Amino acid sequence: MARHTRATLNMYRIRPRQDAQFQPAYATHSDFCEVLTADFKPLYLLAFLLTGSHADAERCFIATVEEALNAKCVFKGRERTWSKRCLMLNAIHRVFASPSEREGKVDSWREPSDESDGSSVFDRVTRLTPPLERFVFVMSVLERYSDHECALLLGRTRREVFEARIEALRQLSNVEAALIRNAGPNAA
Repeated sequence: MARHTRATLNMYRIRPRQDAQFQPAYATHSDFCEVLTADFKPLYLLAFLLTGSHADAERCFIATVEEALNAKCVFKGRERTWSKRCLMLNAIHRVFASPSEREGKVDSWREPSDESDGSSVFDRVTRLTPPLERFVFVMSVLERYSDHECALLLGRTRREVFEARIEALRQLSNVEAALIRNAGPNAA
């Protein structure tokens, strides 16, 4: 009986494959460089929308590049997703680590000399307050992360994420309504 059991166990034993091609394909430095170069503008915009600051957006991007160069276990083909998630985590750490320093300090997307009236969509998003509403809006609405994913990354409950998104949408709708009222009947 013992011999039969041992033979059965040996039959189902998982053995490592001897195939040389079985090695999992991990992303290399050049894979990350290609992705970070190709996605520089959208990643920088994401960092800016989250932090509301050009200086912080640059710091987040640089930290993401450094982490990408040290990444050892990211599967090939996942570089873009990993980089975006890493950038978000860097922004979360930067903004929520010392919130009192950042209160009310929000940059404009464009230089003041641009022919902008200061009401660009990007500026409206970066002015969402408190920062939790801005992060939840960007992550859940623009980046389409689930409430569960947002809650995990932000260290909040799903209920807090849901409420923050509702408040962000309310703030954005109030801005839109004010713009329409100010445009008046002569607006084209």
